[in-house]
Amino acid sequence: MEIRLPRRWPALAAAAALLVGAGTWTAVASDGPAPVHREDRVMEMPGARIDTSYFTSGSGDERRPAVLLGHGFGGSKDDVRAQAEQLARDGYAVLTWSARGFGSSTGRIGLNDPAHEVKDVQRLVDWLAKRPEVRLDKAGDPRVGISGASYGGAISLLAAGHDPRVDAIAPQITYWNLADALFPDGVFKKLWAGLFFTAGAQAGGQPGDRTGAPTDPPADRPTGAPADPQADKTDTKTGTKPDTKTGTPPGARPTATPAGQGSCGRFTEQLCAMYERVAVSGTPDPAARTLLEARSPSAVAGRIKVPTLIVQGQSDSLFPLSHADAMAKAIAANRAPVAVDWIAGGHDGGDRETERVEARIGAWFDRYLKDDTAADTGPVFRVSRAGGVDSTDGQAQLRGATGDTYPGLTSGTTSVPLTARTTSFRNPAGSAPPAISAVPGLGGGLSQLSSLGVGGLSLDFPGQYASFESAPLTETVRITGSPTVRVTVTSDTGEAVLFGKVYDVGPDGRQQVLPAQLVAPFRIKSGATTRLTLPAVDHEVEAGHRLRLVLSATDLGYASPAAPATYTAAVDGGLTLPTAPAVRTQAAGWPWWVWGLPAAGALIAAALLLTARRRTAAPAPGPDLADVPLQISGLTKRYAKSGDRYAVRDLSFRVEQGQVLGLLGPNGAGKTTTLRMLMGLITPDGGEIRVFGHAIRPGAPVLSRVGAFVEGAGFLPHLSGRENLELYWAATGRPAEDAHIAEALEIAGLGDALARAVRTYSQGMRQRLAIAQAMLGLPDLLILDEPTNGLDPPQIREMRDVMIRYAAGGRTVIVSSHLLSEVEQSCTDLVVMDRGRLVQAGPVAEITGSGDTLLVTVDGELSEPLVEKIGTLPGVGSAVRTDGGVLVRLDGATSTALITELVRLDVPLTGVGPHRRLEDAFLTLIGGGSA
Repeated sequence: MEIRLPRRWPALAAAAALLVGAGTWTAVASDGPAPVHREDRVMEMPGARIDTSYFTSGSGDERRPAVLLGHGFGGSKDDVRAQAEQLARDGYAVLTWSARGFGSSTGRIGLNDPAHEVKDVQRLVDWLAKRPEVRLDKAGDPRVGISGASYGGAISLLAAGHDPRVDAIAPQITYWNLADALFPDGVFKKLWAGLFFTAGAQAGGQPGDRTGAPTDPPADRPTGAPADPQADKTDTKTGTKPDTKTGTPPGARPTATPAGQGSCGRFTEQLCAMYERVAVSGTPDPAARTLLEARSPSAVAGRIKVPTLIVQGQSDSLFPLSHADAMAKAIAANRAPVAVDWIAGGHDGGDRETERVEARIGAWFDRYLKDDTAADTGPVFRVSRAGGVDSTDGQAQLRGATGDTYPGLTSGTTSVPLTARTTSFRNPAGSAPPAISAVPGLGGGLSQLSSLGVGGLSLDFPGQYASFESAPLTETVRITGSPTVRVTVTSDTGEAVLFGKVYDVGPDGRQQVLPAQLVAPFRIKSGATTRLTLPAVDHEVEAGHRLRLVLSATDLGYASPAAPATYTAAVDGGLTLPTAPAVRTQAAGWPWWVWGLPAAGALIAAALLLTARRRTAAPAPGPDLADVPLQISGLTKRYAKSGDRYAVRDLSFRVEQGQVLGLLGPNGAGKTTTLRMLMGLITPDGGEIRVFGHAIRPGAPVLSRVGAFVEGAGFLPHLSGRENLELYWAATGRPAEDAHIAEALEIAGLGDALARAVRTYSQGMRQRLAIAQAMLGLPDLLILDEPTNGLDPPQIREMRDVMIRYAAGGRTVIVSSHLLSEVEQSCTDLVVMDRGRLVQAGPVAEITGSGDTLLVTVDGELSEPLVEKIGTLPGVGSAVRTDGGVLVRLDGATSTALITELVRLDVPLTGVGPHRRLEDAFLTLIGGGSA
């Protein structure tokens, strides 16, 4: 999966200790837009110590819903910290924890055992119910939701089934039935299982918890408790009982494990024995399946009755889309609201669409935990589809397709005939070499390429598979769901283990693509005609392409029979393809920059019309400010859901002609927000911005005197650099002779690259072209946000000279940058912000000169006695010789008095100036934060 303790107290005492806790509480604040408080605590559970973090934001007097966030297998609570902080800012009390055996938590891994991991979550809910800032539905019942990915997604489902206090869940890329995931159709998924148990062997916990005395009970089971509810039951056929220590089924030979840890790391002994038994035999036994099913959400299917957002990965050979389908149908049958979202990524890799998914989870909880009926929870069904490749960076683009209802995996079927010949093939001895389909960690990237018609890593060896092919399709078909086919298979061993997959084959018959790199295993009785359900995918097959069904005797990811066998296979009819006709793809089929400029022009025109009345009501221009490039007064901006946190608050400063003003501040200081308000891109909540005396409003005419490079620029990748600048200027509607393109191109310094397509540009070249675009028309006020990103040192020096020359002509430049050394060399004035407020404004020399240490430069080298005399002067704290002069620390004296005394001592002065650098001044002003 995403991927020795002291003798324990009696169970009741340990459960009570949960509320007392063990460990320390700390409070920290994150660097986000709003302060987030985090409290870390180790909670005592029966058989384990669970490491937790609790996140809140805003006033502690206001009760709010709570959210529990679980982590993936092999991870810890730290993996979900960023999401926890964001949810806290959005008004939730968020609790994260490291599950048993992971991170700093102790105990043994029980694979979300209801008796242990699920009980842990219930005790965490108990703890939340006692917090004064958590909203309660009734005494002991907090308003709480749970989300998590993979291992954490399963625990959200299990908790909802075991604890009626859970109010909403959002499981991601997780399983419904773990036995079906690792033993699909009775075939052992050995590669994933091996990776899974290896990850458990490397899991965290305290070093001292990795071993224990042989006489200790399993680390996560109270003394005297059975290992499993089935442990004491007698087998009705054999009259024997399972081994209570190893969980070995009746009649099976127990697997030896060393005392203490065993060979499976931090897994419980029962799970370790189960895995080793199946891994050695290559065939799962009924006891193994029963063990995993008991720890699966499917075991409590009828009790999950809360609103559920199911996020499942298309690039997932571990937990495929069929698991999401099963959970959606089961929970919907309980009359609970359900939405299903198929993302582009999964356990095999690919794009997890983290930002979009977390935003949707937040909206889901807003609706069902905060009771916000206006919250947009999204469509009932959504699937991410490839929308081509961005030619500027080679990344696959995604667009959504949605449906008002969940289509399932068999909606809108159509049949495609296949060749009906009978084919013979063999399972090689030792099932080697195996065919290759999904490779954990690689499938995601390959599946995205397959959506674009690029072949993957799939490999089938001659003589080991049967192939059945369709005629070229006469029209394009979008497969959304699980194709099915009827086949008749015979085997000289009485049974066949086969692996089915459907290829998209190009017109030339050679290039073939395996959608999402997925394959389905089947255990088939010889001579039977069986309907096979192939992997669920969302894939478009173009007209002229063929479909190729392959039944392979081997696969790298699975355990095949070691004995050689001969098989024959024939298809009965054709492939039945689900098309989900009610699912509609978003119309936007081109990257935004293809239609961006015309659309932007239309939006600007609409904005001008819609805001005409508002603009006419804007304050009259101030004649006394007609020559002032910028004056900001009392500017304030607070974003929605940020509580009492202001992005910008009561900001006031003034910029004069000819200045190069540096806008400085740490991350989250409000710099970019200020620049966006200055450009009219967002509206302030209070205060005023005036440019050359005119109040800024969206579409204000005075903005034509402003050039800006804020948060990057977009270009048409197939056009040259020169053509992009010409097209941009033409879109403004202003005369071509006013563009001053020659000067802008000289500034860009791109040379021959100006004639090349922008898609061939490096990041630095695109950055310089964007700055040249901002300078078109030689605006009176030029705004540059991080202009040196992507530039090498010579280009940075050139950019510094450009800004100085630009302002020397009477124009004004405002630059926001993290390179303090460049700001110090290029800027005449500074505005320093922190947490949305003005800290200091003024000339660079004034801000850097506010220290008490001066550098006295001299002609030649001073003798040591003369340096000592300087150190004894009145008002001088110390004097230390340094390269080129003396560092003098003032202790009451002024710089003027010091110079007088130095002249009296015949010191050969060449200069006296502040020693403190801008970096020192900046860190002092913001209290040591980082830029």
